Amino acid sequence: MKRRLISLYTGVGGLDLGFEAAGFEVAVAVEMDADAVQALQKNREWRVVAAGSTPKPIEAISSAELLRTGHLGVGEASVLIGGPPCQPFSKAGYWASGDSKRLKDPRAKTIEHFLRVLQDAQPEAYLLENVPGLNFDAKNEGLRYIERRIDQINRKTHANYTIAVKQLNAADYGVPQFRHRVFVIGHRDGKQFHFPAEPLFSIAAADPRRRYSTAWDAIGEFADDDDPTLKVTGRWAALLPSIPEGKNYLWHTARGGGKPLFGWRTRYWTFLLKLSKRRPAWTLQAQPGPAIGPFHWKNRRLSARELCRLQTIPDDYQVPGSIRVVQRLLGNAVPSALAEYLARQIRHQFFAEEIGTAPRLLPKREGGSPPAEESPRRVHRQYLSLVGNHAEHPGTGLGPAARRRR
Repeated sequence: MKRRLISLYTGVGGLDLGFEAAGFEVAVAVEMDADAVQALQKNREWRVVAAGSTPKPIEAISSAELLRTGHLGVGEASVLIGGPPCQPFSKAGYWASGDSKRLKDPRAKTIEHFLRVLQDAQPEAYLLENVPGLNFDAKNEGLRYIERRIDQINRKTHANYTIAVKQLNAADYGVPQFRHRVFVIGHRDGKQFHFPAEPLFSIAAADPRRRYSTAWDAIGEFADDDDPTLKVTGRWAALLPSIPEGKNYLWHTARGGGKPLFGWRTRYWTFLLKLSKRRPAWTLQAQPGPAIGPFHWKNRRLSARELCRLQTIPDDYQVPGSIRVVQRLLGNAVPSALAEYLARQIRHQFFAEEIGTAPRLLPKREGGSPPAEESPRRVHRQYLSLVGNHAEHPGTGLGPAARRRR
């Protein structure tokens, strides 16, 4: 049975493609990024609101228009899904300013529009995805806001929407990438969603079928790519070949095995970060600077096809545009295999439906990876002037940026 869904903040379709693999049908999608809309139209026949003209933001789209476009009545959609833009709750926002505005950020209104559609369309179930900062230690006002609004929706509509919340690491569910996201899932009639008590995959599982999927599993079959647009550029480009596979700039600190060019933990973790064949990829960035990884073990940027594989986007799906555009779209997406797992669980737990086939989007196991790349090259002479005794980062809240803020 095809169950129909409403998709908000669709982006390139990471969530939707996972739900599609689990047997759901996208009745209507909302996305205002022109590049993302182009990708959706190129690959699928989903109804995208305002497709063919200037895409409209969610605040300009009424719930009635959404339902009309999707040929849905109130209460007919099986599920509402979406990942409201996460900048107000992101770690990047925190590190950039020492804090983030969170609910005071105007962009946090995207959560309210998701809940507005939930109230008006009254789907049987919903799934909201966001960054871990939505429920970050004591700074969880975003999640508290969602709980208050769900309570208001229930009182106003006489529904009984439940709330289940958990942070998941995509690698724990077979995705060849470490990527942490918070999921909020509920049902209109009081059914409680149960997240798994234990991860399905781990780095040291005794059963090889339950070990993490690796970057090699995802992209090892591709020949080396000499596309000039993948060449690393900028001040640090010539330093990347001197870092071993699976390492980052910390290799060139007093605690690493290279030359002492930097202080320990004085840079972003992703600075000059290189993939390892034997581990999942680190989180793909949406807007990386020229020295921000993860980079391929062959000292280049990842190709569009490789980015899709690491996000478990189906092989028949093509993301058009420059590598910069593709990186931005995919770096903002939910890994589709993780979405497929959650969609299958929603069908099982909420609708008592089983899917007879195995998950479709998990990468194939390659049966082991080849050795790491040959020994890294010597440090280029242009960086030798940096060799010296560099102070380590003094600790959380004690660095120069924190002192300036105080």
